Amino acid sequence: MSKQNYYDILGVPKNASSEDIKKAYRKLAMKYHPDRNPDNKEAEEKFKEAAQAYEVLSDEGKRRQYDQLGHAQFEQMGSMGGGHAGNMNMDDIFSSFGDIFGDIFGNTGGGGRRARGKTGPEPIRGHDLTREVTINLKESYLGTKKEISYYHFVTCEPCKGHGTQKGTKAQQCSKCQGAGQLQYRQGFFMYSQPCDGCKGQGFIIASPCSSCHGASRIKEYTKFTVNIPEGIYNGAELRITGKGDAGVYGGSTGDLFLKILVTTDKKFKRVGDDLECSIMLTYPQLVLGAQVEIEHIDGTKLPIKVPKGCLVGERLIIPGKGFHTLRGNVSGNLVVITKCYIPKKLTPEAKELLTTYAEITGTGTDDNEGTIASFFKKFLG
Repeated sequence: MSKQNYYDILGVPKNASSEDIKKAYRKLAMKYHPDRNPDNKEAEEKFKEAAQAYEVLSDEGKRRQYDQLGHAQFEQMGSMGGGHAGNMNMDDIFSSFGDIFGDIFGNTGGGGRRARGKTGPEPIRGHDLTREVTINLKESYLGTKKEISYYHFVTCEPCKGHGTQKGTKAQQCSKCQGAGQLQYRQGFFMYSQPCDGCKGQGFIIASPCSSCHGASRIKEYTKFTVNIPEGIYNGAELRITGKGDAGVYGGSTGDLFLKILVTTDKKFKRVGDDLECSIMLTYPQLVLGAQVEIEHIDGTKLPIKVPKGCLVGERLIIPGKGFHTLRGNVSGNLVVITKCYIPKKLTPEAKELLTTYAEITGTGTDDNEGTIASFFKKFLG
C-alpha cells in the first residue's frame, strides 16, 4: 500500500471539512471502481488507497490521531479500527462503505433510503403554491380585498390523513424490512432498487381509506378572501401560511405565495413610494401664480398652490400623500408636475392681447400662420 499522505491521496487540504472529504472519496471511488476498470491492477490499488484514506479521515478520532502522529507513525500502530490499513480487501471496503456505493451506483427511488424498522409512512410536508393576483394602481394605493380560488390538496377527513380505514394501520413491508429498497451485489458492483413489494415506500396499506385510496389527502377547490395591504407594489409577494398543499401522512401543510401584479394608470404613476401626476395650467397661471384643485387617486380634492413664475415641468410636492410604506408608519409624497396648456384657436380679443404683449416683450409673431409660436418657444421652451 502507498505511503502517500492520506490528504494527498484524496486531494484535499488538511483543514478540509467532513463533507469535502466524503465528496473527494466519492469522486475517486467512481473513477477507480473495479467494475469500471476490469483487470486493472493500478486502478484497484488506487481504489484501495482512497478507501484507506477515507477510513481514517472520515472518523474524527482516527483523523485526530493521524494528524498528531503523522502518516508513518500512524501506519506502524495499525490504527485502522482493528487491523492494518494495508490488509483491507474488497469485502472490507464494500461492507464499510456500502452506503456511499449505494449512492453512487443506483440508490434511487425518490426521497432516499428509509431507515430499516419503520413500520409506517413518514410525514412529508406539502408543496408551496404560487398564484398571481392583478390589481390596479388605485387598489395598490388604498389596499383592497381579493377572492382567491384554486385547486390544492387537503387532508382527507375520513381517515384524518392516515390513508387507512378506521381501526387499521399501515404495516412494515416484510420484503425490505421498511427500507423501501433492496440491495443487490454482482461481483464488486453493488446497487439498490426500489422494493417491488411496497413500490419503494417501505410500508403496505392493506386496508386503504375509501375516500383517498391510501393517499392521505384529496384535491379540493378552495375560495377565500385575502386582504392586500395599502402601499403594495408591483411584484411584491404575500405569503399565506397553511394555504398550500396538505402534507402527506400527517406532514405539515405548505404555504400559498401570492405575486401581486399592478396595472398602469392613465393619470398617475408610482415612483418609489411617491405618486406622480401632471397638471395642465395656462400661461397666465404659470406667470402670475394660482390656487388650483386636483383630484387625487383616491377621489379626494386637493388644493395646489402654483407659485408666481412657475416653470413648465416644475415638481410641486404635497408631503405624505404618496404610497404608504409596507414597513414603517410613513408615506411617500404626491408629486404634481406642471404643464402648459397652449390653445390651438384664439378669439380675436385674446389674439390682440397676446400680440400686444408680444410687442411689449419684443417677441415677434408669425402673422401668416396666425400663431405666436416663437413667443411660447422663447418663454416656455
